[in-house]
Amino acid sequence: MPTRGVTRVGSPGTAAGAVLLALALAAGSAGCGTDDAENTASPRPSRSAAAAPPTSVRLPPPHAGFDYQIGGAYPPPAGVRVVSRDRSSSPAPGLYNICYVNAFQAQPEERRSWPADLLLRDADGKVVIDENWDEPLLDIGTPAKRERVARRVDRWIEGCADKGYDAVEPDNYDSYSRSHDLLTADDAVAFMALLSRRAHARHLAIGQKNTAELLGRRARAGLDFAVAEECAEFDECGAYAKAFHDRVVVVEYTDKGLRKAVDGFGGRLSIVRRDRAVSTPGSSGYVRKVG
Repeated sequence: MPTRGVTRVGSPGTAAGAVLLALALAAGSAGCGTDDAENTASPRPSRSAAAAPPTSVRLPPPHAGFDYQIGGAYPPPAGVRVVSRDRSSSPAPGLYNICYVNAFQAQPEERRSWPADLLLRDADGKVVIDENWDEPLLDIGTPAKRERVARRVDRWIEGCADKGYDAVEPDNYDSYSRSHDLLTADDAVAFMALLSRRAHARHLAIGQKNTAELLGRRARAGLDFAVAEECAEFDECGAYAKAFHDRVVVVEYTDKGLRKAVDGFGGRLSIVRRDRAVSTPGSSGYVRKVG
């Protein structure tokens, strides 16, 4: 979701962030779920929580026309080969389709459908909210709760597979950074590994949404490619490109960000500029540009 995940732990835009990101990439250089440059990922023995994806998982094509349609589906413009849509929508025929799932936080309208004890609460028992989107954080702080949350999210992943999607995009991987230290990066990685196993079991690839500070743990989390919002704005596109061998779809929300992304990575990554509401054609605020 636009700006969701923009809160970054040690953003590479700062000197400290650059050091953190370099360390993260170095930590992950020993292995990644997409170490080969082919359009399939090969299984390998691993001590990590998530196994490498099976050969039946299709990875998104690199440097392909891309459109980000999570705010509403519409006929993809000419030249688009990869599209991301909300799980409530159907995939676009003939394209590589990514299914958006809000996996680490609860949609405001779905809050009451979640068991009360699976909503993260502070010491006073108040639900911890992502104020930008009025979304309660899900409690993934223990193995038991991670399993329970994953079972619910798995229904959505299964729905994506049944509809014919090729991949899933779990949003709010970085919600731990908004948890007031009630959740940790380890919790996020462990939960993502559960989702990866479920996605791979249904022959879906799984993308890392933002959260550049965890690129070094991509193999442990079982991730195959990246969906990066405003990576040019935050000087992160190179980190994602290196980690996922250019299998990165980029969404920028300003003309400045688009120009910077295209100038630096236009020949390597899949890049689109959208309006922050990710609106549909005909809407007053609709924006889509590719160069």
